[in-house]
Amino acid sequence: MKKYLQKPYILFAAMGLGALIAIALVMGRAPLNHAGTEMPRKSVEVITARRIPFSAKVTAYGNVEPTVTLQTLAEVSGKISFVHPDLKQGNSIAAGTVVARIDPQDYEVTLKQTQADLAGNKSSLRQLQVEQQTTQRSLDLAEKNLQVGEKELQRIRSVWERKLIARSVLDAEEQKVIQLRQQVSELQGQLNTYATRKATVQSQITRAEEQVKGQTTTLGRTEITLPFSARIGAVSIEKGQFVNIGTMLFEALDINGVEVNAQLPILHMRSLVAHMEGNTFDSTMMGKSQDMLARLNLSARVTLVGDMPDAWWDAEVLRFSESIDPTRRTLGIVVGVDRPYEKMIPGRRPPLLKGMFMSVELYAPMHEALVIPRKAVHHGRVYVANSDDRLEIKAVDIQQRQDDLVVISGGLQEGDRLIINDLVPVIEGMPLTPIVASDYEKALAKRASGTE
Repeated sequence: MKKYLQKPYILFAAMGLGALIAIALVMGRAPLNHAGTEMPRKSVEVITARRIPFSAKVTAYGNVEPTVTLQTLAEVSGKISFVHPDLKQGNSIAAGTVVARIDPQDYEVTLKQTQADLAGNKSSLRQLQVEQQTTQRSLDLAEKNLQVGEKELQRIRSVWERKLIARSVLDAEEQKVIQLRQQVSELQGQLNTYATRKATVQSQITRAEEQVKGQTTTLGRTEITLPFSARIGAVSIEKGQFVNIGTMLFEALDINGVEVNAQLPILHMRSLVAHMEGNTFDSTMMGKSQDMLARLNLSARVTLVGDMPDAWWDAEVLRFSESIDPTRRTLGIVVGVDRPYEKMIPGRRPPLLKGMFMSVELYAPMHEALVIPRKAVHHGRVYVANSDDRLEIKAVDIQQRQDDLVVISGGLQEGDRLIINDLVPVIEGMPLTPIVASDYEKALAKRASGTE
């Protein structure tokens, strides 16, 4: 080694020779095959985001109440003389059926007495009319007699003036005329009293007629008739029982219609009024609930809570409650169901009875909305296949969630290709192979419109 160090040119020559040999070996070796760095493409199912017909739906819950509940009270006093055999709790009775009767005997006697008084007053009036006619005829005759007597008096006076008769004859004629005048005056006075007498009798007739009407009405109240077809609730009377005015007799529940007073969380109201976004209301409109309901144009369906898929009925939204429950933060919505006893299916579709617990589905009118499946939303973001078939992640604004659907109000554009299946791993910009799920798009449109 010292020998080489003493001669450095030999060392440099050896190093150069080694470098030349290494370069030659490298240049003569075959090139290496490098593996590609591009990720493999991931197959994904996509649908095209678009605005489609959508009907917002919310669900509220409440209990069945009859549209009309009649608590029948006794309007007259007396003993119960008749009770219909079907007047028992739970039975149904048709409209117009006499279900109970209070003994009418005392009221019939009173009515007959008043009717007799009325007949007597009418007879008195007819008699006065006949007497008036007779007196009028007598007055007419007396006036004619007076006219004849006055003419005779004038003739006798002229004869007496010629001294052809005695004064006593003239005095006798004058006395006769005075009697005739007195007779006419008496008859005239008598005739004048008939108007007052007839008015008095007529007032008695009017009073008796009103008494007859009132007593007839009272007599009618002894018979209790159902004004509508009803299901009987509590019954408080028995045959032979004495009842006073105001005594509770029985309860009748109208079977032609029921109502469900459902409680809807106030936050859900936004879904029902979203289709009216941009509309304005004046103060007069806010005070008229029927006008508000007409503008909202809501429809409804009630379903018996439980495993009964056939137990549902179409309903009509009738009114909103006047205030919000401060504890539950809910708004009362009353819906009505007509003819709840029709189309009953034993064990599958029972009649709607008082107290049943129902779910009420409220539907807003159809309107256009950007609707996507809920499974396509991942913590407020969606996955989109962009125009280069690469993954793009977008944050979205959710307006409403409904079952497995979501309404988007911002962040997603119409025409975007939305990924609807799970994607693992999620790397923005990763290459994709989009597969259009056309059948899923059709099913989504049906669910959004409520036709499925």
